[in-house]
Amino acid sequence: MGNTKICEMVELPASNGNVPVRLIISKNNWLETDALDQLQRVAQFPGMCAAFGLPDLHPGKGHPIGAAFVSRAVVYPHLVGSDIGCGMGLWQVDVRAHKINSAQWERKLKGLDDTWSGDANAWLETFGLDATKATPQQNSKLGTIGGGNHFAEVQAVQQVFDAAALATCGLDKNSVVLLAHSGSRGLGQDILTQYIEAFGSAGLLTEQAQPYMQQHNFADAWAAANRALIAHRFASALRLCIRPLLDVSHNHVRPLRPAEAACLQLDAQAGEHYWLHRKGASPSTEGLVMIPGSRGSLSYLVQPRSQDLPALAQAGFSVAHGAGRKWKRSDCKARLLKHLQVKDLESTAFGSRIICKHRDLLFEEAPQAYKNIDRVVADLVAAGLIDLVASFKPVLTYKTMRKAS
Repeated sequence: MGNTKICEMVELPASNGNVPVRLIISKNNWLETDALDQLQRVAQFPGMCAAFGLPDLHPGKGHPIGAAFVSRAVVYPHLVGSDIGCGMGLWQVDVRAHKINSAQWERKLKGLDDTWSGDANAWLETFGLDATKATPQQNSKLGTIGGGNHFAEVQAVQQVFDAAALATCGLDKNSVVLLAHSGSRGLGQDILTQYIEAFGSAGLLTEQAQPYMQQHNFADAWAAANRALIAHRFASALRLCIRPLLDVSHNHVRPLRPAEAACLQLDAQAGEHYWLHRKGASPSTEGLVMIPGSRGSLSYLVQPRSQDLPALAQAGFSVAHGAGRKWKRSDCKARLLKHLQVKDLESTAFGSRIICKHRDLLFEEAPQAYKNIDRVVADLVAAGLIDLVASFKPVLTYKTMRKAS
């Protein structure tokens, strides 16, 4: 794949005809063969119309991450995965960059892994959600970050690319933000398990999919409420005020709009239902998107070129959701222990600190395990999908206070 070009179109033979597979990735980016193989296999699922690999494409558990898929009359719950509604929430913090006291803040951030002491039902109701649609055990996870690559992070502006666009958010070069990455926790897992037990990996026809979509939509909204509560708990612990800027889900399935179907040359007037599945892919049609790197690299606030729908169609109306993994989790400790100690992984080249008492997770989520976020974002720019607004550097990253059991 060394000769892969940005937006290269690869036509594949599939069970339902030639299905286009488009890669938004440059030859200078990291691309594993396993990820491409997974992308091609999914493209051959019954009902598939198109598959898109974004610059952060990497292998998942059977299906690629950093990808979007369009199907006709079939919904695939396992393409969305277990963390329905996982995404990024961004809040402005009422402190200026020169007033940050990260050492003091680090001492104050305790107990964010613990069950929230507030009223989870009331919190969900403020988001228009019926708390009884989830079990008490599922709702007990509300406001917790979870494991894996999830985090909450205080960030400061590093570079401004478009001051006017940044000002529309109420931000400037001295602004501080809080970024929260989490999803639907055990709720999404339980929903997926239910459908895998009933249907295996088979897709659901549109009529069959209605019960799943109702649960999916609830979990998607629950995940947004979860990120908001994480931010609330974080700000409360630091005695800061926050203002919401954006919330974007990157694990979901949604009906394709007629205008979008037309851009993909699909017959939206034929009474067919088209579904857009995203697994680790952020929408490019819902406003600003934050694309984080690793805990030791920059994050980028970008403006998708939503006025150019045909161009966005070339990437499945999606952009990258992050840097994307380069190393398997199981390989990280062996690779890094030769050169680094735990204390080396608790700080970054930016001078930022990482709160993570889970030793294995420190290694699994090391910056070296991820692709180059600058390259990922550059690929999106070169493909004509986004404009850069600003970059942000990490100040304090919270992963977990729990040690490995």
